[in-house]
Amino acid sequence: MIDEFEYPPMEFAFPGPLRDRLVAAVLDGTKTSTTGILADYEHAGEELPRVGDRFTVVDSRGRGVGVVEVTEVRVLRLGDVDWPHARDEGEGDTSVAQWRANHESFWHGPEMRAAMDDPDFTVDDDTPVVAKRFTLLPQG
Repeated sequence: MIDEFEYPPMEFAFPGPLRDRLVAAVLDGTKTSTTGILADYEHAGEELPRVGDRFTVVDSRGRGVGVVEVTEVRVLRLGDVDWPHARDEGEGDTSVAQWRANHESFWHGPEMRAAMDDPDFTVDDDTPVVAKRFTLLPQG
């Protein structure tokens, strides 16, 4: 566990069971990519990550449990997310269509709509997304 965050936090989903599963997948090496909505970055006033940036992985209790380094950042249309990226999200999806359905369910959910301050927030093929790859750094 990392007591003080040397790097900005990287939070997957919202605190709860989904975040716990995603963090576990990062820590066991199954999850090496993630996808966010560009509008979410803009709404939060956050800069996009850059290759080489490091982040503290945060669990549902707000604890830092690991550090990742960004190895790739792409902004693309949601409709252009490819299978290697979707597979490497480590969520057990067996196709891009399944990955997309699961992500749309999350992005159209009440927590995301509240975070976006938009009760009607939706995504479609043309929605810009931020596809990141990262590697878990050894702790030491």
